Amino acid sequence: QVQLVESGGGLVQPGGSLRLSCAASGVIFSISDMRWYRQAPEKQRELVASIDSGRRTNYLDSVRGRFTISRDNTKKTAYLQMNSLKPEDTAIYYCNLRDRRTSLEYWGQGTQVTVSS
Repeated sequence: QVQLVESGGGLVQPGGSLRLSCAASGVIFSISDMRWYRQAPEKQRELVASIDSGRRTNYLDSVRGRFTISRDNTKKTAYLQMNSLKPEDTAIYYCNLRDRRTSLEYWGQGTQVTVSS
């Protein structure tokens, strides 16, 4: 069974930066898309960024230019570099990946990002 372990969340001041990591453990042959979602209190979950096996990326309009998603296939890890953070970025961030062979999706446990003075 594949497990995703997230790290890197925390409290940061507006304008600051955080780097989230999502490491996959267990048996997985190949990872297709990797994604980061977030959910703020009283709001719907939204897709923040995605990266496919060819490293093509897509971003939520509100984070484009500030966030960068990347992946390390050897380490089976996805990253989300978040710069110029704003209070409205405050949310629980979840990583998600899809197994290319089985098409099964796996989710991280979530990591809290709080942007506040």
